Amino acid sequence: MKKALKILSRVLLGLLVAALIVPFLIPVETSGTKTYQEAAGSGASFAKALGLDVFTDVTEFDCQQDSDCENPPVFILLHGFGANTFSYRFVTEPLSAYGDVIAYDRPGFGFTQRPSSWEGENPYGSAGNDLILDELIAEYASNREVFLVGHSAGGTQAAQYVVDNPGAVSGLILISPAILTTGGSPSGFNWIFSIPQLDHLGPLLVSSIASSGMDLLDRSWFDKSKITDEIKAGYRAPLEIIGWEEGFWEFNRAPRTFDVKDRLSEIKIPTLLITGDTDVVVATADTEALATMIEGSTLVVIPKSGHLAQEETPVETMQAIDGYWVSLSK
Repeated sequence: MKKALKILSRVLLGLLVAALIVPFLIPVETSGTKTYQEAAGSGASFAKALGLDVFTDVTEFDCQQDSDCENPPVFILLHGFGANTFSYRFVTEPLSAYGDVIAYDRPGFGFTQRPSSWEGENPYGSAGNDLILDELIAEYASNREVFLVGHSAGGTQAAQYVVDNPGAVSGLILISPAILTTGGSPSGFNWIFSIPQLDHLGPLLVSSIASSGMDLLDRSWFDKSKITDEIKAGYRAPLEIIGWEEGFWEFNRAPRTFDVKDRLSEIKIPTLLITGDTDVVVATADTEALATMIEGSTLVVIPKSGHLAQEETPVETMQAIDGYWVSLSK
């Protein structure tokens, strides 16, 4: 009996040692071959926020009357999970009829710098994203009206910013916002992500987004025949960046403390909600429900459109925004 227990103890000890050491022996490499600047291209624009190079796509106000050219409003566009500024490419120019348009890549996505260490607030977390938005507003929209446009997870961040910063934003446009379905791990389990062995393997574990992200893109469209090779390439382009896996891992383990779904009554600014009638990523019914929870909001449901209305049905999306803009002047 004693001999059996001794053998069992040695086996368990060996398994424990293996669990502690073996993960560090597994090589974790990146598939990227370019710096974020190289991947973004020679004409890319970056703003400094929270110490990061934040990729920005700036479309200046298309002023048609000299009297209205001074201090136009500023639209700041926040993309969704797995996306980047590319997802707004069809609406930035039409939006510029109303003001300057600033689309930017949130940390962990697109061409924005992906740090593996930082001082102060975690730039991948919800609080860090709030601070980045603060600094972008200070740089591009000081003493000007600000309108936030948020899609999916970007809509959650935009709405959270509104309730956290009353008076800072004049209007809110949410496209299939993931407010009622916001994910993320419970804060009590965040310590798991700090286990050294898991932290080492983390980039490898999340690298499957390279393929699963294309599945999500497919689910996001009503008419999948519209998903061209060019569109796929636009979403895959940031995967050329050296260390993109580590950045995505940092995003996944970052603290997210969204409480906006419990504070919807605090949204007191004109709000437009847009969704496709066949959204299966953030259910159409969720956006419809939000319209009953945000006082005075306007809901537009676009026929034959999925989760990415601004891409799949940009004309109808802009028609909804045009109507919203007209209503502000009444």
